[in-house]
Amino acid sequence: MIRLPDSEGRLRAYTPRAEPAALAPGGPPLASRTVFSAAHVVADPFADTTPDGPAAVDWETTLAFRHHLWSHGLGVAEAMDTAQRGMGLDWAGAAELIRRSGAEARAVGGRIACGVGTDQLTGPASTEDVRRAYEEQLAVVEETGAQAILMASRALAAVATGPEDYLTVYGHLLRQAAEPVVLHWLGPMFDPALAGYWGSDDLDEATETFLAVIADHPDKVDGVKVSLLDARREVELRRRLPKGVRCYTGDDFHYPELIAGDERGFSHALLGIFDPLGPLAAHAVRTLDTGDVAGFRAVLDPTVELSRHLFQTPTRYYKTGVVLLAWLAGHQEHFVMAGGLQSARSLPHLARAYELADGLGLFPDPGLAEERMARLLSVYGVAP
Repeated sequence: MIRLPDSEGRLRAYTPRAEPAALAPGGPPLASRTVFSAAHVVADPFADTTPDGPAAVDWETTLAFRHHLWSHGLGVAEAMDTAQRGMGLDWAGAAELIRRSGAEARAVGGRIACGVGTDQLTGPASTEDVRRAYEEQLAVVEETGAQAILMASRALAAVATGPEDYLTVYGHLLRQAAEPVVLHWLGPMFDPALAGYWGSDDLDEATETFLAVIADHPDKVDGVKVSLLDARREVELRRRLPKGVRCYTGDDFHYPELIAGDERGFSHALLGIFDPLGPLAAHAVRTLDTGDVAGFRAVLDPTVELSRHLFQTPTRYYKTGVVLLAWLAGHQEHFVMAGGLQSARSLPHLARAYELADGLGLFPDPGLAEERMARLLSVYGVAP
């Protein structure tokens, strides 16, 4: 039994489950859906760093977590916002992460796609500066043999004067990309600096520009990752995509229904919530591979409450809950994050995340998770 604080500051007794869900690595490759887990980075807890200094990464543990995801059949989406791009991890650290993860992926045959952005730009920029920054990062990713994900750019959002600037910059990048890429539309709930992306605050107008970029270069777009937390809009968008262009859901609120799909199609997945849910997500998709949609929903639907909790407003701090769960699950030995982001969520929020994850059986060793949660509680002054 452990005492957990609720949102009102009261302590209540909680009895953790005794056994985890039985989700061993291995199994047949995922067949009916392409599934990426956007993976977090593990900070070095003994590095003498500051919140605004370069991130100190524990490379061995960070890469071990990628192997954990690959062992369950998932692809790794590397150096994305889950890895704290722009929130603790700068471009130098991201480039090293891409190179190291790319090498590990080649060694084990793991699927990997890596984020390409413009975060090396630190001051005022022009559209030409944005283009060159994207090109620099694209070259790094392509050198590793990984698939490129063209991430939304804060710098482009700041400098663009309208849709034409997006059409010009993305058109140039797609023409020179060696292989088809994934285009990423990240909504302002994940990053407020991306408000008005694609040249308009009106999402209908922005959608038209986004689709125009794809229509001009359909052979260079493998798919789109949509992170707007709007299931209706995602379904409407995927129905308008050119044949052969995939929709990768980034909707951490509605992913079961979007992946399951309907009579007119479905979404693949590239999700931050599949970092803590990796083994369960792989099990669910293998169930879907057999044609058992109800079984798939029975596995994934109960996870939505946890996901909505981790991604609650302000959504961009979901990484804190993701890393907490990795620590409680035994994937790392501490709860320290780049930039000190472990302090970004309250104790009641973290306690509820623990309770929901435990209820799903996500912790391979529930006793270890309980002991670690009790230690965290003690730091906040909660007596055993």
